[in-house]
Amino acid sequence: MNWKIKAAMLSAAVMIAAPAAYGGAAETYGKQCASCHGKDGKGQTTMGKKFKALDYTTAAGQKWSDADGVKVILDGKGKMKGYKAKGIDEAAAKDLVKYIRAFKK
Repeated sequence: MNWKIKAAMLSAAVMIAAPAAYGGAAETYGKQCASCHGKDGKGQTTMGKKFKALDYTTAAGQKWSDADGVKVILDGKGKMKGYKAKGIDEAAAKDLVKYIRAFKK
């Protein structure tokens, strides 16, 4: 098998496996989080700047435990309201934390 076919097969496998690694977190993040935290996780949206959203691409923006991340997603913190009432359960919050961790460079 030549390298182009192998590369194409590997790319296809990654594209199929990547969304499964985060459950529906990518879609949830896009719908619920990106308006403040940005699609790229940098928090440089109008709302993100206003509320001083963390830049998830930096070490400082990732300086929280997974358990704290789940708690904030579910219950809120400061100006961020919790998303438990909007249908995000603990399993989905854990997937979101994994997804957010992937923003770090």
